[in-house]
Amino acid sequence: MASSTPSTAYSRDLGDELRRLRESTTNLNGHALAIQLGWDPSKVSNIEHGKARPSEVDLVQLLTMCGKDTDYFVDFKRRYRNAFEEYIVQVPGNLRTLVMAESTASTITSYDVLTVPGLLQTPEYADALYRAGGFVTEERISELVQARTDRQAVLRKANRPDCVFYIHELALQQRFGSDEVMKDQYLRLLSRFRMIRIVPLEVPAISAGLALWDYKKAMSVAHSDSDLAKVFVQDPGAIARIRLTFNRLAEVSLDGEQSRRKLAEYAGQPREELDDPGSLLA
Repeated sequence: MASSTPSTAYSRDLGDELRRLRESTTNLNGHALAIQLGWDPSKVSNIEHGKARPSEVDLVQLLTMCGKDTDYFVDFKRRYRNAFEEYIVQVPGNLRTLVMAESTASTITSYDVLTVPGLLQTPEYADALYRAGGFVTEERISELVQARTDRQAVLRKANRPDCVFYIHELALQQRFGSDEVMKDQYLRLLSRFRMIRIVPLEVPAISAGLALWDYKKAMSVAHSDSDLAKVFVQDPGAIARIRLTFNRLAEVSLDGEQSRRKLAEYAGQPREELDDPGSLLA
């Protein structure tokens, strides 16, 4: 029997990979696959939802049923080895865990200091940001911009997560691309103003940026991103400290109406539009 353990963002990601592998290589649902393997009917479901850690024998049996060879097993075992750790570090280009963590969250809270949050960036701003950074090759830029744009579908879902984006005013002053690109980016932020709280310039930047995802049926996950690595954290002590950080940001940031007006200043909105928030709703 696969051992039960609290799921993590990474274990849910890898479990989902196994589900998609089953669906693409067999005509069996999870229950039928469990019967074929002689397992308890709930075992495949728990593994595919990242709720249970399969043994090495379990993985061999499951992957063999999906027609995979020894090399595939060795690679998957290597990736799965740390799936249930409270701290997971991934290379920047790996987006699967990030996207799944965002798309399944019930609440997203983030803090960005130097750039607009990825979920709120226009394609043109994202393109200019990648070019200014110089940390990706030219041929990968369009692919990364499209991936960032695709991630934003989470904000258009009927049951979209409750979001609060704390954005330091420094991020609004950093310029990426032309005046037109920046104007469009400010207008994008203004269209989402109900989700945004601006942290004024005079408030010291207390973090390089972080995010917290809360779930209805799983432990919360904190995330920190840099050019070198993506870090996913599920340690209860770290989560508690991050909540204290967000509590502090709630105290020092502008309120909803003040944030809207600040965004409108950067967007150069006429006074009559500034006084009519209804026209800005997404």
